[in-house]
Amino acid sequence: MISPSAIPLATLMPGQLLARGTCRHLAGLGFVTVEELVPCPGLRVDVMALGPKGELWVVECKSSRADYAADHKWQGYLEWCDRFFWAVDSDFPVDLLPDETGLILADAYDAEILRMGPETRLAGARRKVMTQKFARHAARRLQALRDPGVAGLLAD
Repeated sequence: MISPSAIPLATLMPGQLLARGTCRHLAGLGFVTVEELVPCPGLRVDVMALGPKGELWVVECKSSRADYAADHKWQGYLEWCDRFFWAVDSDFPVDLLPDETGLILADAYDAEILRMGPETRLAGARRKVMTQKFARHAARRLQALRDPGVAGLLAD
């Protein structure tokens, strides 16, 4: 099996580099993560993290002012997670980001949570749906990695 760490960093987009460092940091906190999960039609989160107590966090990675300004959907992510965060690099103008959201400073290798997003616990039924989506997304990714020919057969 090809290791995802074998992907050359030079081939990743800036947001993907932020996601990589963020996922590494969250793993150190006991979270497992998936990237580009679709909670509902029309929305795709950059990183969804599932914590050791079943908590669900969404992290949106923004690599520039223009990237942030173009994101008109971020508030739609709030109803799909217990906490919401922005992940940005050290050059990002953080004063643009709403104070009532979490903030993660990241690079391709690690990250640091600078501000914890407020907790808004999901209802039980929504949590179950999102945990199942998380599991199916992760399983599809793993299966496609192990057998690239099956990727087109895997339906949402």
